[in-house]
Amino acid sequence: MNEITVQELKEKLDRGEDFQLIDVREDFEYETSNIGGQHIPLGGILIEKDKLYKDKPVVIMCRSGKRSAVAVAQLEQQGFTNLYNLQGGILAWQAEIDPDIQVY
Repeated sequence: MNEITVQELKEKLDRGEDFQLIDVREDFEYETSNIGGQHIPLGGILIEKDKLYKDKPVVIMCRSGKRSAVAVAQLEQQGFTNLYNLQGGILAWQAEIDPDIQVY
């Protein structure tokens, strides 16, 4: 499984790179804090897989990196090869990038 750190994600965002960020947390989590990713809860990721890019990198995130790893594994079984799990999720983002973002 490919992974990306929050520092690498921040660099991609700062450079304006063309990639897709998917947040697989639940509605209340996404509403509490998010960094602008497209919201597709883990339970619906296979149903909504057609919304994911196949020809560009796709970074998948959650709270800690566990649910996003599950999403990556499920999608890789469906043939996706362009996926990256965000190590540490929104918790790592708060700890290393934006200490003011609200976490729970």
